[in-house]
Amino acid sequence: MIAKYPPMGWNSWDCYGAAVNEEQVRANADYMAKHLKEYGWEYVVVDIEWYQPTAGSHEYEPFSDVCMDEYGRLLPAANRFPSSEGGKGFAPLATYIHDLGLKFGIHIMRGMPRMAAHKNLPILNSKYHAREVANPNSICVWNPDMYGLKCQQAEEGARAYYESIFKLYAQWGVDFVKVDDIAREYPHCKREIELISEAIRSCGRDMVLSLSPGPAPLERAEHLKEYANMWRITDDFWDNWNLLLAMFERAEKWCTHSGPGHWPDADMLPVGALRQCYNPDDWTRFTQDEQKTMMSLWCMMRSPLMIGGEMNKNDEFTLKLLTNKEVLDIEKKTHCAHQLYRTEDEIAWVAPQRDGQAAYVALFNISEKKKTLRFSLSDYELDHFKKAKELWSGKNVSLTGETDSKEMRISVPKHGAALIKLS
Repeated sequence: MIAKYPPMGWNSWDCYGAAVNEEQVRANADYMAKHLKEYGWEYVVVDIEWYQPTAGSHEYEPFSDVCMDEYGRLLPAANRFPSSEGGKGFAPLATYIHDLGLKFGIHIMRGMPRMAAHKNLPILNSKYHAREVANPNSICVWNPDMYGLKCQQAEEGARAYYESIFKLYAQWGVDFVKVDDIAREYPHCKREIELISEAIRSCGRDMVLSLSPGPAPLERAEHLKEYANMWRITDDFWDNWNLLLAMFERAEKWCTHSGPGHWPDADMLPVGALRQCYNPDDWTRFTQDEQKTMMSLWCMMRSPLMIGGEMNKNDEFTLKLLTNKEVLDIEKKTHCAHQLYRTEDEIAWVAPQRDGQAAYVALFNISEKKKTLRFSLSDYELDHFKKAKELWSGKNVSLTGETDSKEMRISVPKHGAALIKLS
């Protein structure tokens, strides 16, 4: 099975935008192999516009030149990814990452390059040419690199194009593909999602299929579960408390759709050194307590985990945040996670362990001041557990009261979280 558990890795967008280069990717892969691999982190993903020679920030250059082959398939810009020189594509970089015991991923936009349509290039192993398949009325509103495809009027040609690019990615050794400008584009992208999914499944190599951006429509959950491994439930998520607070509502709605092979995606973790293409001293604006809240919620809802920061600048806190094994275990050992209640000041979630030997309770203080949160184990049929341990501090939590009124009380900072394992 592909993506039996929520994928965990690093994506270049939050720290380098469209400007990431091979040296930076290799350096982050080296860091992951040395410090994070043993905890389950494994994907190294090159985000948007790796085919654009002059990309320099998080901003896009409309109608700039892109690198592609004679069949309209995008290629890495050799000035940014030198090992791709001579038509090698991402194969050398993928090999480097595989040799570290990790997996390699790329970002693409749905459709084909506008330049391919303008030049009317042939589609590999097809009678079609690009202009017959490209849909000039289907253009991403925030990045004009691509035309969508005529997935119904010229389905055979659209299928051939998608099959051609995924077979190329399979030859490169790609393990993960993030397809952008598609997850929230229902209903007109429904067939395009299906063709992409069919092409990736027939390419001859296992690849995780990730769809972006969100919010994906909740009413399309079953379609997404059938055709994708993960899909965004939000637009781009950044280091802002209001965005984090809003994620609780999305997580509550989507958590029941998490399961082996299909994972609602709360987006990347904006931790550590961010926005490096603007300021090498930039750092996450989340407080340490807010970062614990974010990690606790992502793990409880079993979202994929994608680190957004430049990992080689991680401080001690960030490294510990990302390598708390007992917290990360929640992603693989639990099922049926859901919100128990929400008040004006606090939120509680539970995630039972599949073997019944433990359960996890997350208590979130969403108020603007430190609070002592009270949780009744008896009210939620958890009173058979004898021990409680708070996983961020590593400290035991006292359980008070009789069997029919067993509870715990724990002090939680503002915007903070207590993540308790009951056993």
